[in-house]
Amino acid sequence: QVQLVESGGGLVQAGGSLRLSCAASGRTFSGHYMGWFRQAPGKEREFVAAISWSGSTFYADSVKGRFTISRDNAKNTVYLQMNSLKPEDTGVYYCAARPLVLRTTASEYNYWGQGTQVTVSS
Repeated sequence: QVQLVESGGGLVQAGGSLRLSCAASGRTFSGHYMGWFRQAPGKEREFVAAISWSGSTFYADSVKGRFTISRDNAKNTVYLQMNSLKPEDTGVYYCAARPLVLRTTASEYNYWGQGTQVTVSS
C-alpha cells in the first residue's frame, strides 16, 4: 500500500519558518517528480514546488526565493523549507507524486498525502 505522510505543519507568525516533510512508503519513487501543493479555504489546490528524481527544482512564482524543496531518495522523503512566511501562505499543504514528467496541475498527480495544516498569523 502506497502512502505519503506529511508532517511539520503548525502555527507561525509572519516572517517565521517551517519545514515540512513527506515520508513515502509502499514503493520507491524512482523516476518520479515529488511535488508540494497547498489549498486555502474556498480556493483550489495550487502548485507550490516540485523536484525531479535527479534534484531539479521548480517553484510557483509566489514562493520563489522563500521556499526550498529537497529530497532524500535513500529515505524516500521530500522536504519543503518555508522561510519568510506570509499570511497568504496559510493552507493545507499536500505532498504528491507523479511519474517522469513535470506537471503543475493537481489532477495530473497520481499519489497524494492527507495534508498538513500551515497557519501564518499576521
